[in-house]
Amino acid sequence: MPVSVPPGPRSRAVRALSLASSVLFLTAACSASTGTPSGADPTAAPPLPGPEDGADPSDGGASGGSDGEPADDGPLDSRVVVIDPGHNGGNASASDEISAMVPAGPNEKACDTVGTETTSGYAEHEFNWELSVLVEERLEAEGATVVLTREDNEGVGPCIDERAGIGNEAGADAAVSIHADGGPESGRGFHVITPGDVDGFTDDIVEPSRLLAEDLHHAYLEGSGVPTADYLADEGLDVRTDLGGLNMSDVPKVFLETGNMRNPEDAALMKDPEWRKRAADAIALGLSTYLTRQ
Repeated sequence: MPVSVPPGPRSRAVRALSLASSVLFLTAACSASTGTPSGADPTAAPPLPGPEDGADPSDGGASGGSDGEPADDGPLDSRVVVIDPGHNGGNASASDEISAMVPAGPNEKACDTVGTETTSGYAEHEFNWELSVLVEERLEAEGATVVLTREDNEGVGPCIDERAGIGNEAGADAAVSIHADGGPESGRGFHVITPGDVDGFTDDIVEPSRLLAEDLHHAYLEGSGVPTADYLADEGLDVRTDLGGLNMSDVPKVFLETGNMRNPEDAALMKDPEWRKRAADAIALGLSTYLTRQ
């Protein structure tokens, strides 16, 4: 069972969490390129904001991790992966804290946001947490050391710069921030956001992050059953220079918008525990593909 970490208002803890799981990866296969106008916010969804700016589980009984060890001599042995479940369950009751401005690259942004939700009230922060824990289990079964940026779905934050800092401190080989978009009800599909070139910030991670995005896109398209977004991005790949979680990262990192929570078809999948397992298989496969090619 997962190891609990003492709760705090906003934890900066970097925890290597592991579990020997018998889950097998399911599938693979597809690709794409570039993006959304730079002021557009793919996670903006009235009445709730998306990934960072106000416009913008199956927890296994978890409190953020597991008490096992990574599988010995697995294909991802010695690899460190950071999984960042977007938002947090306590954000809505901590408006002052999450609206505080923090470094986001050349500029500042709000510490965090609440996230979106389905029309029936299934919150993005809960979905992100549930899916992230499943991905963690699958990667640990392959021998990876996995670090989650938050230990449960009850806290506040961490801020976007802290989330990036956790990956940096861990020396992650790859980091992925897991989200669900809050787009127009008529639009559906997933997209992967990769960092654009921000002088002095992302210069050294643009290329490896692009490769990570392509491998993740490839596996998720085939494995999840969700099509690429038809309302933004270019065939499911988007390049952005305005997200602090990417700009402040020193390790290869992408955002995965797993689908559109405001769309009935995507929302129905996200609420299905069996589909979440399928999506976790696809995400883990994409990460494994990238890591084993490095």
